[in-house]
Amino acid sequence: MVSNINVSRRKLITFSSAAIAGLSINQFLSKAHAIEAQNSVSFSVPMLDKVVIPDVNNPVRLNFNENALGMSPSAKQAAINAVPKANRYAKAEMPLLNKRLAKHHNVDDAQILLTAGSSEGIRSAIAAFVKPNTQLVIPELTYSDGEYFAKIFNLNITKVPSLPDWQIDIKGLQKAVEDYKGFSIVYLVNPNNPTSTIFATHQIEPWIKSKPKNTIFIVDEAYAEFVNDPAFKSVDKLIIQGCDNIILLKTFSKIHAMAGLRVGYAVSSIENIKNMAQYVAGEKLNYCGVCAALTSMDDQSFLTYSKKAVDVSRQIMEKTLSDLGLHYLKSETNFMFHKSPIDLKDYRELMKNNFILIGRDFEPATNWCRISLGSPGEMLYVANIMNELKEKGKI
Repeated sequence: MVSNINVSRRKLITFSSAAIAGLSINQFLSKAHAIEAQNSVSFSVPMLDKVVIPDVNNPVRLNFNENALGMSPSAKQAAINAVPKANRYAKAEMPLLNKRLAKHHNVDDAQILLTAGSSEGIRSAIAAFVKPNTQLVIPELTYSDGEYFAKIFNLNITKVPSLPDWQIDIKGLQKAVEDYKGFSIVYLVNPNNPTSTIFATHQIEPWIKSKPKNTIFIVDEAYAEFVNDPAFKSVDKLIIQGCDNIILLKTFSKIHAMAGLRVGYAVSSIENIKNMAQYVAGEKLNYCGVCAALTSMDDQSFLTYSKKAVDVSRQIMEKTLSDLGLHYLKSETNFMFHKSPIDLKDYRELMKNNFILIGRDFEPATNWCRISLGSPGEMLYVANIMNELKEKGKI
């Protein structure tokens, strides 16, 4: 299986560079061309060989940033094999995953905390640092779970306005911390959701290393494995260097395509992990998810293949948006953020009528739309529909 995946990955790279770059969108989207392109190599771009014909019961789901390619076949089989044992707790398997993750990040085993997806990580990280007169500092446009849990804990919430094109204002965040007399929890999502963009590591590294008083940084890197920009570096290197004011949150929901199995983890100092561990379910992690995660981590060929499939889907969507004259942000994730061509509610309904589900409203970006990247085959369908709507004057 791994050997076949390696061949497919190489062919996919060839397809993405040769078959997409110089083509008009109409040429690329024609079924005849798709068949011709597939016949020119010994495999198909994932799902491109399957004609996508969605309907009301089976729409193209581009609203939740899910990985449309799905789990590694070996990870899927590991989850299936775990079902007969799912009446037991994963007491033997969880330490194995903990150790595997510690090795992956080059930290001590005690610096890893397993969580039920990244949401439990966000909640437990905030809960671990709730003090009197604490504020949560966030960009005005970012993933909502940080704010959601902060409200539950009755924290003050400070939102820092964005720079043009919703870029995160690092200096503005820093000033919000410096001007506050209490404790600050800085929650950063990199790459950011819903904007799909990154901030360069060098923009925040000096601030973290300066160890500002009464401040903890929670850095959510759920989409890091999709990034192509070399300016992005994981903050795990700062944790390795001894920075004890960072909590890195990770999830198996995205590149590993395990959103429904709820497996995530935190990386931090031993003391921070001990503190957070008081607020998680502990050994209650999903048995099948733990087994699938262990297997998926070792299937690097498939993970590379999965990323390249997303790269191809992104290229299709970038070309479509460019041809339609719609402004979009440079994506480093498995979704894109673009200016809505019409009222966002009407745009969402119009796409739904064509069996395509797109993102919800993200205040205050009320005239922007988030579209997740489906499989290449799904994105060809989406591109075709968007071009038809443009021709009909509906967008």
